[in-house]
Amino acid sequence: MSDALLADGFEDALIGFGTRFTYDVAVYDYNKCIEILERDGMSEIDALEYFEFNVRGAYVGEHTPIFMTLDQGPT
Repeated sequence: MSDALLADGFEDALIGFGTRFTYDVAVYDYNKCIEILERDGMSEIDALEYFEFNVRGAYVGEHTPIFMTLDQGPT
């Protein structure tokens, strides 16, 4: 997906690519992104706050990545 923008430092959380309208986008596992920040030394709260404001909250154009939570649904 040549047009998709990638989130630096979150390579291990990349789960695939999708399409938003006609734009290619990278799709990341939200929880894995938080784990990566914690692995890099942040507390859980700091990781959540940092991610929400600086990563998930950043709009970098029509190819901005998607961060999804993998939900297994009701059991």
